[in-house]
Amino acid sequence: MSQPPPQQGGPGEPEGFGAPFEPQPGRYGAPVPPLHQPQPGPYGQPSQPPYGYPQPPTVPHGHPGPPPSSPPDGPGGGRSRGRVAALVAAVLAGVLVIGTGVWFAAGGDGADDGKPVAKESGASKKPGPQVTPAAGADELNKGRKDGEAKVRWVEKNGVDLPQGGARVYGPWLTGDIVAKAMYRTASGHSAEDGARKWSLRLPADVCAAPTLPSPDGKVVIALRADTSDGAPCDRLQMIDLATGKAGWTATVERTGMQDGLSHIVMAINGDVVTVGRTTLTDAYRISDGKHLWGTLPGTCQPYGLTSGDIALAAVDCRKRPSDDDVGDEEVRRIDPATGRTVWTYKVKKGWKVDRFYSVDPPVVSLRQGELNEKWAIALLNPDGTYRAQPVPGKENFEVQCGEPGENLDDCIGAAADSDTLYLATKPAAGVDGELTNSVVAFDLSTGKSTWKVPAPPAQTLHPMRVENGQVLLYLTPPPTKETPNGGGIMALGPQGGALRPVLRHPASAATAVTGLFEPTIRFVGGRSLISSGYITAETDEEEMDLRTMIAFGD
Repeated sequence: MSQPPPQQGGPGEPEGFGAPFEPQPGRYGAPVPPLHQPQPGPYGQPSQPPYGYPQPPTVPHGHPGPPPSSPPDGPGGGRSRGRVAALVAAVLAGVLVIGTGVWFAAGGDGADDGKPVAKESGASKKPGPQVTPAAGADELNKGRKDGEAKVRWVEKNGVDLPQGGARVYGPWLTGDIVAKAMYRTASGHSAEDGARKWSLRLPADVCAAPTLPSPDGKVVIALRADTSDGAPCDRLQMIDLATGKAGWTATVERTGMQDGLSHIVMAINGDVVTVGRTTLTDAYRISDGKHLWGTLPGTCQPYGLTSGDIALAAVDCRKRPSDDDVGDEEVRRIDPATGRTVWTYKVKKGWKVDRFYSVDPPVVSLRQGELNEKWAIALLNPDGTYRAQPVPGKENFEVQCGEPGENLDDCIGAAADSDTLYLATKPAAGVDGELTNSVVAFDLSTGKSTWKVPAPPAQTLHPMRVENGQVLLYLTPPPTKETPNGGGIMALGPQGGALRPVLRHPASAATAVTGLFEPTIRFVGGRSLISSGYITAETDEEEMDLRTMIAFGD
């Protein structure tokens, strides 16, 4: 197959892309605030479904809240509780900090026998008052009203984690298994009742993982080389999610001093897993661990791919890995098995690829400036040619993603089909003083907005994906304890109109949902799963009793 000529375009281009989006009040580019101000618990999740089949991410994730207090960093490279300094620095940098990508491993899951495993803390924890046990599924269902889905099951942490807490990778869903990885353990749970099906102890901290599993239920995660502080993230471990059995292992070879193996972007495309970082990407076959390709010919190297049926890559064309200046960047569609380029879209000099909001059609978030203070969105045709740029008007938009340097397909707040892009506006205080927002639809051919639908008062809407001609959205519950509804999964048709409930979460579970820290949202087969993305608390007792997953559906 011949390769089409590269396509030139990008913010500020005289023809095609038009003027870049400037970070002015009421427009694109503002720092991302939490979705839920009063409650700790950012929310985020890519636009793939949970309970089962993986899809190419059209982008997803969460409801953030104010972080807890932050003592010094814990062991294993984990962050301090709440990671206040890092979050503040990221906000000052104007980056998108809320979502699935803000978790660092520093804690543990249960052992093979299902019993909690205590681990040495990096610092003493503050003694606290007697903790009232968090309500389980039966208690949360007591106040359930007609038309609301039941809480199927609730999983609690039950593990004494090291100081600093632990990031949770996943959840990955395959068949009837919900799997996750945290600290030095991967575990699988029943999608029906939450019971633990398997647990796999790992030799070192989990430090990176793809957003989606393979179609046949496998995942490859990255581990640190050993348990010492600052150990490189260079060990790969394949896991069969259906059985919990460990498969092949491999060590990612370091190519030089610039190849720090600290910020890893992982993706799965069919039977291929890729490990991207600043200087290059390595690809391995999932079925047997064979190394497929690494450094590609030329000076342009991909540093991250998207998971799913289509592999889009962010590519750096820096002349030398040590160059301080931002090099030319490209978006490429890549054959993941060979590294061969299918098509190329050249980004205007000075701009860099930020995230992929959709892979089919391609919707690319671009950033510019030392503090990432300028933001633009490129709408591309399926062959990589420039199509349009959304016209924001006076609206201020927000898409919630992970931190820079992590997976490129871990956002929520944007979704697209062949004709329309759906974007969430930045939450703002409504007439009652509570935060609310809207969803705006843009014509992909012209970039012009076609309609706007507001969220209910004191709630916010976040596009997840487009399915069967309608956009699916996550609706957050109101932040107050006494609430008439609990949010859930909603839908809008191509013409907008009134919100249609797909799965109503019970109001009796609203407080439990907003208490999940950095959660991810999965929805498939009429059921939803909200999973905490980071486990942290002020005391051991609170930490042990934290809810980590809540499943809804009849």
